[in-house]
Parts: sequence; structure tokens; C-alpha cells
Amino acid sequence: MSSPTTQSGFRAPPSWVVYLFIGLGVVALFAAIFTPVRRPEPKDPEAKVIPPALDSAPPFVLTERLGSTVDNDTLAGKVWVASFAFTRCEFCPQVSSTMARFRKEMNLTDRDDFRLVTFTIDPDHDTPGELRKYANKFTDTPDDPRWLFLHGSERFIRLLCDRGFKVRVTKKEDAPVGRMYDHYLGLTVVDKRGWVRGRYLGKPSSREGDEQVLEQGMKEFDESFAALKEKVAELLKE
Repeated sequence: MSSPTTQSGFRAPPSWVVYLFIGLGVVALFAAIFTPVRRPEPKDPEAKVIPPALDSAPPFVLTERLGSTVDNDTLAGKVWVASFAFTRCEFCPQVSSTMARFRKEMNLTDRDDFRLVTFTIDPDHDTPGELRKYANKFTDTPDDPRWLFLHGSERFIRLLCDRGFKVRVTKKEDAPVGRMYDHYLGLTVVDKRGWVRGRYLGKPSSREGDEQVLEQGMKEFDESFAALKEKVAELLKE
């Protein structure tokens, strides 16, 4: 028996051929759906990827001890190392000494793309005048403009520390004046784009114990200090 034909004489293909083409079509459809699309590489040679960071530095507008207004734009394009202190603090002078030592050893005193920044956490007492007297104990020259000592309202400073930089500040009402704040005594490094890039020890450990405990605390501080120097040197090149 001959194969069926249309009136024009066209012979219908065998059924297996029809099924073959249907199968190929299904395979092609699945391949189109599930094959990942290759996206072109960025063509902008100046495009830069933001490096790994902990967080962005919070926005602020504060008064510097010498009377100028300082905000995030003031520090844009600069690497800066921040601390949180109060002038009557028992431990803060050690942190400020670490900052002064760091800047001197790194030969950064006169670099315009680097700043030290100290935020007072006791603004009711630490007026710009008090901050000026405190600052001059640690700077190479009086009223050094490259080490900023910042002052603002107490409420704003609390928010800046707690929610902005995410560092602890707790006022202890019954404590001696020099220990009236339980607060972060470390150093925070911010890069030229305003991203926090690390946190480091501001002073050797104050843990009490035998000689071995004290040696371990000093070792941890020395390692942190070396890492701080390495990180800032890296960021200044970016």
C-alpha cells in the first residue's frame, strides 16, 4: 500500500521524522532557557571595585577645637584613624600616645592625605578650649591642624558612637571621674572613600595578672600596631 499524498502530490514524512524534529525543538528550547547568559565585561577602564570593608563611616557635622566645622566631605580623599576619648579619662592618654607614635613612625605628620581624628565622648566638659589643651600634649606643634579633635552635642555623639561607628560608650554614674565612661579604646581606620577598613588596639591590655599575662597583652598590642601600620600604608596607595 502506497504512502498517503496530498492532492498536489506531496508525500507526508514518516511519523518518526516528525517526532525527531519535535524532540530537537524541545532540546533547543531547554538549552535556550537554562544556558547562562554571558554578560560583557565593563568597558570603563577607570571603573573601580569598592574593596572589602566593615561599614561606611557615618555622616556627621562637628566642631573642631580650633573653631572650624568638620564633616565627611572634609575628610574625603584622606585616610584617617579615629579614636573616642574624653580629656579626664584615665586610659585615653595611652591611646592618644599610640596615635602620636604611629603618625611619627609612619612619617605622616605633614601628609595632606592623612588625618588623625579624636571624637570627645564627654562634650559637656570637653569644650573646644579643653580639647585644645588636651591636644597640645600629644601634637608636635601647638594647634596641629592635621589632628582633629571634634566636639558636638552629647545626644549626637552617643548616636554617632552607638549607631554610626558601632562602638560602646556607657556612662557610669558612681565611678571615679577618670573611669566615668566605659568606652571603646581602640582605633578605627577609614579609607579615602569613607569606608571603615579595620579596627586596632589603641593601647596595651590593662588586664591584671602575672608576668606571662602582661607579656601576652603587650605581644597582642605590638602585633596590632604592626598591622595598623601595614593597613594604613596600603590604603594610602589606593
